[in-house]
Amino acid sequence: MGKNQTKRSQKYYMSTLALTMLNVVMIAGLANDPQQAFYGLSSVTYFAIGFILFFIPTALVSAELASGWPQRGGIFRWVGEGIGKGWAFTCLIILWFQSTFNLGAGMPNFAATIMFFTPHYQRAIQFLQHPQHEILIMCAFIALFWFVTWLAARGTKTFSNIAKYGVIIGTFIPLTVMVILVIVWLCQGHKPAMPVHAKDLIPQWNGMGTLALVAGVLFSWAGIDMNAAHIKELKHPSKQYPISIFFAGILALLIFVIGTLIIATIIPASKINILDALFVTFHDLGATIHAPWLYMLFIYANFLVLFAMWITNLAGPSFMLGQAGQSGLLPKWLQNYNKHGMPSKMMYFQAICVTVIAFLVKLLPNVEGFFVMITQTITILYLLYYIIMFVAFIRLRYTQANRPRSFKVPGGKFGAWLITIVGIASSVFGIVLAFYPPTQVKKEVGSGTVYDVTIACLVGVVLLVAFGLYQLSKHHNATHNNDWVNADNKFAPYTWEIEGLKKPQKVQSNVPTDIMAKDQRPMGVPIKYHFDPNAHVNVPQDWAKADAPLEKYAQAMRKDSHSDH
Repeated sequence: MGKNQTKRSQKYYMSTLALTMLNVVMIAGLANDPQQAFYGLSSVTYFAIGFILFFIPTALVSAELASGWPQRGGIFRWVGEGIGKGWAFTCLIILWFQSTFNLGAGMPNFAATIMFFTPHYQRAIQFLQHPQHEILIMCAFIALFWFVTWLAARGTKTFSNIAKYGVIIGTFIPLTVMVILVIVWLCQGHKPAMPVHAKDLIPQWNGMGTLALVAGVLFSWAGIDMNAAHIKELKHPSKQYPISIFFAGILALLIFVIGTLIIATIIPASKINILDALFVTFHDLGATIHAPWLYMLFIYANFLVLFAMWITNLAGPSFMLGQAGQSGLLPKWLQNYNKHGMPSKMMYFQAICVTVIAFLVKLLPNVEGFFVMITQTITILYLLYYIIMFVAFIRLRYTQANRPRSFKVPGGKFGAWLITIVGIASSVFGIVLAFYPPTQVKKEVGSGTVYDVTIACLVGVVLLVAFGLYQLSKHHNATHNNDWVNADNKFAPYTWEIEGLKKPQKVQSNVPTDIMAKDQRPMGVPIKYHFDPNAHVNVPQDWAKADAPLEKYAQAMRKDSHSDH
């Protein structure tokens, strides 16, 4: 019986390979490849620069933050610990809006490419160039989206499986087939549409507008922070996490580079259309084995990815925002969780916003221009999100310097500052680039002034919503006895709240955050157990792996606390 109890008490540890694949699925995909195909062989250089200057800093920073503050909330937890709840809430609003913009931008895209679902390839090309009844077709896609929203709100397991396997079917399998077919295509004597000399690896400078789409390279690498929470499931996090990040980055780099170069090999840069480049590539490669209709198989596989994206973007950001909202940040009517455990009202509200954004297609001359504009807006929002995360990280190095972390960015304070500066500089540069109308699709996006003003307005609306909601929540809770707070919410209080502080500030405490959060009341409710902000305790370095460490050390810490305030 003792052996059985030991087996049951043994903690499950995630393998390095498992975390590597989780990270690859989170960041890698073919969707951004057509934009970077404009740059031909120099896209390899751009992806490598994005890997070094953006992916590595975000991966290392999110690893340290997740290892020191692993409680529920992710970036809401980390930013709130570092620079305050208002900025943490802003990050969730940004995440929610960028997913909403992404979904909205897809609707006119799907409407324009509807004919690729049929074997009539030439008609599909003609329809894309001169679409008819696009509003009616878009309405059909929006109706489908609302149906999926309804199903997702019911927590349907079938659609969860679609989300799980969709990326594999729509990314890894098509890429493998593309590699095989492009080799056959070259062996048949075809010449690459792009220059393939070593000098072409060096990007060509013809003004900032020619680099505008490079901002999408940084966006391609975004999302690695989502899996940093798994660091507590590793047996040797200080070794395994960097290894998994390194290999995930290499695999993602291969996916990005191979997909982009194949498109640039098959289609001349002057003929690349962001909306149909993948389908044209599949058609031309399929023709090499007398199967030009092959593009149809991949557009249906891509449709499965679409469902995976819809489910992920509907459930993820709305779920996180809904849970954070229960700590007093959102009105009660937006905190609704139905019997299936889904934030149904938040999801339906997001569906309304997606519908409105889809119809903004009329602001620009055509669908491709609209798609580029929204993509750049999403990029700017995501880069702002990471700038906030970097600021919170470096501040926590000073305000909670003694807080235990099972993983730390190497190099001490110098390494922390280097990673922070590189990450912020890369993000700022990407934001600046995104405001330049891309030269490659200048005709499609129309007036540069309209382009910039529209993007600035969309970003401004998001920030104003975040600021307005946060100020409203503070005023409402102060005057209505915290009636927006759900006493059963799932978020533990911030450490500075547990320590009796009004905002994040410098403390000397070395008490692990898991110990501080043990048995506390939820965020927004009066603290149950207070801790001394300058407590120094002799906690074993491997306390997280010890037998019942939380109960043992949490009780000892509370002896000197002002319990049951």
